[in-house]
Amino acid sequence: MINITFPDNSIKSFENIPTGMDVAKSISDGFARNCVAMKIDDLLLDLSLPIKENCTISFITAKDDEGLDILRHSSAHVMAEAVLNIYTDAKLTIGPVVEDGFYYDIDMDPISKDDFGAIETEMKKIIKSKNTFERKVVSKGEALDIFKDNPFKLELINELDGAEEISLYQNGKFIDLCRGPHIPHTGMIKGFKLLKISGAYWRADQTREQLQRLYGISFFDKKKLNKYIHLIEEAKKRDHRKLGTKLDLYSFHDEAAGMPFFHAKGVEVWNALLEYWRDEHRAAGYVETKTPVMLNKKLWEQSGHWENYRENMYTSVIDDEEYAIKPMNCPGGMLIYKTKAYSYRDLPIRAGEIGLVHRHEFSGALSGLFRVRAFHQDDAHIFMTPDQIENEVLGVLKLSQRIYSRFGLNFNLELSTRPEKSIGSDEQWEEATNGLKAALELYGHGYVINEGDGAFYGPKIDLHIKDALDRTWQCGTIQLDMALPERFDLTYKGKDNEKHRPIMIHRTIYGSLERFFGILVEHFAGKFPLWLAPVQAILLPINQDLLEYASQIKSELEACKIRCEVDKRSETLKKKIRDAQLNYIPLIITIGDKEKGSETLSVRTLDGKVRMGLSMDEFVTSVSHHVKERTLNNEAIF
Repeated sequence: MINITFPDNSIKSFENIPTGMDVAKSISDGFARNCVAMKIDDLLLDLSLPIKENCTISFITAKDDEGLDILRHSSAHVMAEAVLNIYTDAKLTIGPVVEDGFYYDIDMDPISKDDFGAIETEMKKIIKSKNTFERKVVSKGEALDIFKDNPFKLELINELDGAEEISLYQNGKFIDLCRGPHIPHTGMIKGFKLLKISGAYWRADQTREQLQRLYGISFFDKKKLNKYIHLIEEAKKRDHRKLGTKLDLYSFHDEAAGMPFFHAKGVEVWNALLEYWRDEHRAAGYVETKTPVMLNKKLWEQSGHWENYRENMYTSVIDDEEYAIKPMNCPGGMLIYKTKAYSYRDLPIRAGEIGLVHRHEFSGALSGLFRVRAFHQDDAHIFMTPDQIENEVLGVLKLSQRIYSRFGLNFNLELSTRPEKSIGSDEQWEEATNGLKAALELYGHGYVINEGDGAFYGPKIDLHIKDALDRTWQCGTIQLDMALPERFDLTYKGKDNEKHRPIMIHRTIYGSLERFFGILVEHFAGKFPLWLAPVQAILLPINQDLLEYASQIKSELEACKIRCEVDKRSETLKKKIRDAQLNYIPLIITIGDKEKGSETLSVRTLDGKVRMGLSMDEFVTSVSHHVKERTLNNEAIF
């Protein structure tokens, strides 16, 4: 008799040894059809495996993230099998699941996207056959014999020192080294697509064989595949690198790789972001500080960065002394705190800094504004007493929510705990982690725990924002730190007139201003809300005789702090309007003899609506109010 305990603590007994699938079917056939794998004692296992002992079981279904990973792992096997069926001389290496799909590295002659159709057709045949994934356990010698014609697999097998048994998976005639688990059969793959092909080196070693890396994506539901493909196409249209060039916002140059150049229009957006940041922080009780970009080695040794972050820092020698360009703002903030003596009555101190930092990234990792070497952090350091932790963390969470909502962004929360490489005592880490957990519980939003991914000096809460395409981006972070106040001997006088050590929060909301800028370009698809738009209004004189009058209107609008331009080209009005729309300028003002004579404005918005006969006062009042309120919807201007 085998007793199976379910997550709700109910128990079922089986006279014969059941498989995971048998247990799933005992719930219902419909439930079993959606099951992907089972979990026993936190171990993911195939549903086909027999359960020989009493245990607690839970099931992974097609609705779970783990289920999707398993599906994609199985899809990589199907793709590899299809490639071998077509390219018989190909040699497989490894094929993992990645964040957005899966890939397989294959030793074969180069192929292109033109070859994807044939591979996908072969995959469809394999999927239609509904082949089961059968787990086999063999000796090391047997594994070496099975893969004797594949030098890559032999290398992997020979590295398994001390392994007496090796697991393989077979579906149809295809067999591969694998730990599993897999979906019950290939027919569960309802939607798939090959995405791209690129080069890769075996073991990421440029001296080794060059391979073909074939990427794919798969889903349990074909509708989800179609949605994904739509989002991919939409993301291409929104690519911030292309839109940045089109809208004349920024550019990138080999003379400073990974260090973006912001043009005049880009700086207008930048300044609008900073002005909003400053308004919100001033209202939340922050002061703003500024620290040097370069500090000496002694400081970085004291902070722990030299030991824990040295490989990412740029250094120089000044007057025979080694210096480093700051990768973070916090050590400078420590020095400012030490310039005064504080009482518990002075705390908390909330000090923000828009600090330019530099971090070394490999050239191959650089990507537009998303991965750079020089960027501005909207950093802030909060110095507080232990009993203020919950309120201060809660205050940062609420401030973050207020700021993100201004851009129409939602976010998820993730708590990251102590990494392997860290500073500080066990007691400090435990107190800091518990403080963040308490604040999160008080905040009342759900969060996930990311074990071992905290900063080297403290645990952290990461805020992952979600854009218009439902993509997530890690931007804000809240890091609780007890180690740096210790290292810099920061103190305050408590109620007992004794010196005490303050607790410190490191936090950002935009994160990197450059990256946040790029995210907004893609989130809005270049169509910024009026308060952010680099050019808020463009004046289109219908003929060259009206240029001077249009310039006069421009001066009046600029005096009211409305960002505007005059289209001075001798093009048709229709073309000028079309070009203004393509450049996503929110307000298009037509200047003709009628408008000049009546001293009114004819205004077209991007949604196609036209307002005629607006006085200058009406226009300025509506626009100024819209900008002041930082309204998200441009359609509500008039």
